[in-house]
Amino acid sequence: MRLGWSKSKYSTSYYVQKTVYVNGKNKSIILKKFGSDKYICETYGVTDAKAWAQQQVELMRQEESQNMAPISISFLPDKELPTEQQRCFNGGYLFLQDIYYQLGLHRISKAISKKHGFQYNLNSILSRLIYTRILYPSSKLGTFEDSHKFIEQPDFELHQIYRALSVLAEESDYIQAALFKNSIKLAKRKTGIIYYDCTNFYFEIEQAEDDKQYGLSKENRPLPIVEMGLFMDAEGIPLAFCINPGNRNEQISMVPLEKKLLQNFDLSRFVVCTDAGLSSTENRRFNDYDKADGSRAFVTTQSVKKLKKHLKNWILETTGWKLSGDTKNRTYDISDLDEKEDIEKIFYKSRWIKEDGLEQHLIVTYSLKYRNYLRTIRNRQLERALKAVKKGSPGVESKRKNDPKRFIRANHATQHGEVADKIAYYIDYELVKEEETFDGFYAVCTNLEDDAQEIVKINKRRWEIEECFRIMKSDFEARPVYLQDKERIKAHFMTCFIALIVYRYLEKKLDEKYTCNQIIDCLKEMNFLKFEGKGYIPTYTKTELTDALHNAFGFHTSKEIIPVKKMKNICAQTKKPIV
Repeated sequence: MRLGWSKSKYSTSYYVQKTVYVNGKNKSIILKKFGSDKYICETYGVTDAKAWAQQQVELMRQEESQNMAPISISFLPDKELPTEQQRCFNGGYLFLQDIYYQLGLHRISKAISKKHGFQYNLNSILSRLIYTRILYPSSKLGTFEDSHKFIEQPDFELHQIYRALSVLAEESDYIQAALFKNSIKLAKRKTGIIYYDCTNFYFEIEQAEDDKQYGLSKENRPLPIVEMGLFMDAEGIPLAFCINPGNRNEQISMVPLEKKLLQNFDLSRFVVCTDAGLSSTENRRFNDYDKADGSRAFVTTQSVKKLKKHLKNWILETTGWKLSGDTKNRTYDISDLDEKEDIEKIFYKSRWIKEDGLEQHLIVTYSLKYRNYLRTIRNRQLERALKAVKKGSPGVESKRKNDPKRFIRANHATQHGEVADKIAYYIDYELVKEEETFDGFYAVCTNLEDDAQEIVKINKRRWEIEECFRIMKSDFEARPVYLQDKERIKAHFMTCFIALIVYRYLEKKLDEKYTCNQIIDCLKEMNFLKFEGKGYIPTYTKTELTDALHNAFGFHTSKEIIPVKKMKNICAQTKKPIV
């Protein structure tokens, strides 16, 4: 910022000018006009117009250094906008960038670049893959185009993204292990209890190949799928993942990934919590610790219907139940429960059993609320089954536990034993009655000797890993997958995995007060209108959430205008690692 002047035949006019960097070139702009020397002397009562103007420039410099200087912007109604000049930029990604650098992902990228010896900016590519996966989930072409929405522009080409994907896939194990070790510096990881679950992702293709195979799709889609296994810590933050063929039994996916935790993550003492679908005897046995060692253990959901008859009878006994949270350790008869007073209460009982040579602590809970929930769901399924029967074409019988068709039976014979001309469909109410027998009961098996109530608390947090999958599938739009190359597919899920970690830490910084949709929508809407050489004007609405973001991260953009220099400082601030 400096004083400038222009001389005419009769007077000299003074103004403030500044050199700015626009489109790769230096450009001088006028910030403010003071007027002619005669006007200055008459208006402000001074004798030396140039000295007064110089003093004003110094004051403006001081104000600018304190971010207090007013910035004037002029508009001409008849002036055309420049062709293909971008004016609106997103700044919401800066909060994601802050976490990205705190997790040391820039160092991980640098180490990989040095190892492979390529010249393109892997850190820039990986960071944009993460930010766009959260804010603008799209194809890799879409990622490249959407990267230009950010205040800091990309310094790579589209073909370099595809080249980087193969490298990311190759370095998958290193990235996961290094990311975990870096995350410990950001916040303490609660790895004493870890959770494991599997899901699948479908492809919009017909031909199965490589890992893309036809299997049991959770969305019931007749398309090739891949299976994703995920470990999560007790805080809901992902630990590690693996990708397996879609036709492989998910039960055999856990142990290989768990071995990587033991080898690469320096973890040795933890409790693995899984659902019933992953609770094979082999998986339980792998985590059946030596009681003298106490290194690993398991907590897993147990299907009540698959237990032996004497254990089912023991569960159905109405007496001998304890109330969760009752310090007096009394026993209750669940047949005497009151529908109103006891609706929120949880009762339990436990015993040690020996199955397949493995000693396990069987814990069963009972809740009227859970019973009513299951019966409400079943009644809705029965209504759908009845409608299908009335139509006379319910389709193929199903054995899936949540499919209404499981209640439908077909009668192919008349009452005289002859082949019927028309198939008669009916509802199997005996099956309905059989299912109702175990409504309200929930079982867990473990090899821990801890109090039954503590085991139940551990198992209750499994919902968070299911939420992780929901966020990836719905909010990050990780499905359907359009990539075909095996390595690029793995890299796609790597970016989804890292994006989930970044998002989870963002959620923690906001004290988990806001939903995923609220946070992502807010970040997407944090746009700025850029005026070359002047600054960035926020176009978003200042809310409680934007204030919470600024307070949590220590920088503020909810000002009338952010000068160019100040915005550069904010961008630099978000790139400072913890150490």
